[in-house]
Formats: sequence, C-alpha cells, structure tokens
Amino acid sequence: MKTLLLTTIAASALFLVACSDKTETVTETPAVTPAETVETMPSETAATPVEPIALPTLVDVLGSSPDFSTLVAAIGAADLTETLSGTGPYTIFAPTNEAFSAMDPAMLEDLMKPENKAKLVTVLSYHVVPGKLSSSDLAGKSVPLASLNNKDMLIDGTGDALMVNTATVKMGDIEASNGVIHVIDTVLLPRFEE
Repeated sequence: MKTLLLTTIAASALFLVACSDKTETVTETPAVTPAETVETMPSETAATPVEPIALPTLVDVLGSSPDFSTLVAAIGAADLTETLSGTGPYTIFAPTNEAFSAMDPAMLEDLMKPENKAKLVTVLSYHVVPGKLSSSDLAGKSVPLASLNNKDMLIDGTGDALMVNTATVKMGDIEASNGVIHVIDTVLLPRFEE
C-alpha cells in the first residue's frame, strides 16, 4: 500500500511539473579541457623572455649598507668609484665603519686629505684583489695574494676563520655584478715606501 501511495504522489508531481507554463531553455555549455585552454593562449605571452635581474656593482652594494659609509667615502675621495664599478671582476676585503673607527683618528683624517690622495689610493687598493675569489676558493690555503697595488697580502684559510693579514673575515661571499665582497674587522695597512 505504501508503494502505491508513493507511486501516485510521484506521478502527480511529475504531471504538475510537465504541465507548467514556464518554459526553460537549457543551454548546454561545452566542457573545456586543459589542452583547449593552452591552445587559446596568445603565443606572444609564452614566447616573451624574462629579463634577468642585474646584480648591483661592488660600489653599489657597499653604498647600500650604512656599515660601509666610511669605506664608500674613502673610495670616492680616492677617485676609485669608476674603477670598482667597472667590469672587474674584483674581490674586495671591505673594512666596516667599526674597523675604521679602531684606526688612529689622526691617521684616518690625514689619509682623507686631498694632498694625501696617493696614500689613500695605496691603502684602498691593498683591500682589492683582481679576480673573483669566494670563501671556498680560499678555504684551506695559506697563500700570498697580490692586491690591486701589487703589494702582497697573506690569506690564511687553514684555521677556524678566514684571515687576511691580521684581519678576520666576518662575512664572506657578498655577490656583486663585478665581483665579490668579504667583510673584514680591521683596516689593512700596507708598508709605505718613503
């Protein structure tokens, strides 16, 4: 009896829906497959190369950090900005402002005077080695390296820390477009010929 009642109700509902005045238009939307989506993409978008992001130069990297403001000022006073922004590659052992403040203040002031530009160039060039040398290139070695002013500095990577003469490399391998920077804790002073 329940089955007969349910069948009658279902048939009546079906009849009422079929007799409705409303006409509904069913529009069939075709299914889109992932392959069709790829085919409709403009070919220019897929073929446009992405420009690589250029690294800043050594001088730009140094200038972007307040920790190197003294070094950047000295590079400018020595007219070495163009050289150290050039093609290179160069490895710079960069003393921080703290390293410069550990120097005799009278000596630093004297080096920054225009009449002592040649000495300043000698000091700054002593911090630069031609070529790009990473920390891993120097690890495990104890070798003299000729600086940009042709004076040798001793690199010692055989201990716990990488040393440049008496300076310790505090942070290494800061990449630039024209070389690499290693941060040191002491200003390197070459021997001056009188």
